[in-house]
Amino acid sequence: MSIKYAYLGPAATFTEAALIKISEKSDQLIAYANVTAALNSVRNGECQKALVPIENSVEGVVARTLDELAIGEPLVITAETTLPVTFSLMSLDKTNPNEIKSIATHPHAEAQCRSYIAKNFPYAQLIETSSTAAAAKGLSKGDYDAAIAAPIAAKNYGLKVLAENIGDNQGAVTRFVVVEKPGQTPAATGKDRTSLAVFIDIDHAGALLEILNEFAKHQINLTFIQSRPTGIELGHYHFIIDVEGHIDESGVSAALVGLKQICDDIRFLGSYPQAK
Repeated sequence: MSIKYAYLGPAATFTEAALIKISEKSDQLIAYANVTAALNSVRNGECQKALVPIENSVEGVVARTLDELAIGEPLVITAETTLPVTFSLMSLDKTNPNEIKSIATHPHAEAQCRSYIAKNFPYAQLIETSSTAAAAKGLSKGDYDAAIAAPIAAKNYGLKVLAENIGDNQGAVTRFVVVEKPGQTPAATGKDRTSLAVFIDIDHAGALLEILNEFAKHQINLTFIQSRPTGIELGHYHFIIDVEGHIDESGVSAALVGLKQICDDIRFLGSYPQAK
């Protein structure tokens, strides 16, 4: 059966490349302008699933994705995938590389290419875009002199690649998650991850330690933890936590029961197979 997937667009983003890895040829891949719009398309029924970035090995978390999952209308993660990230500098055919005065890209991409930019274009204006593909699309319209984007973007928008693999870290990887409306949780595979949003009543000494102790008691390994403000007032935080294991496993479920005794609220964000 064909599935309608939303993803962070426009066409030729790293997210689209990751989605192509896991989707079927019969599926419909629909680009949205930002993470919120992609997730809202699932909430309102326009799409059945969405693929959005959640974490980069160099730049860390994608805050908007974390906040949408923790505070927005409930959605759950049902799968994940990873993608090695490489960047290319591209321009229009007519552009003289020596005359590049503006370079557009996404902030995460700029952060991962700082050494290259500083060395080769120290005086160029850096222009922030909503995605690397948006930078390539704007470049194709003549909005900038150059763009830093995924290699696929050059082919998609008819651009000339001036330099390849310009990232400062050649081993960069981004993790993406498949998100759906709450429903049936994928069955345990023996190699799973469970994600939670854990809310504390108000910041107090030892709050994080109390949370960590619940997992330690049941020998549950944490693979990810990130604090985020709730937006209510200073001192109110929640934690996004990933642990090894499935919600149906005794250790994970017991830790969750313990957390409910000490936390103001817990949102289950999904149990799903870990990416290979």
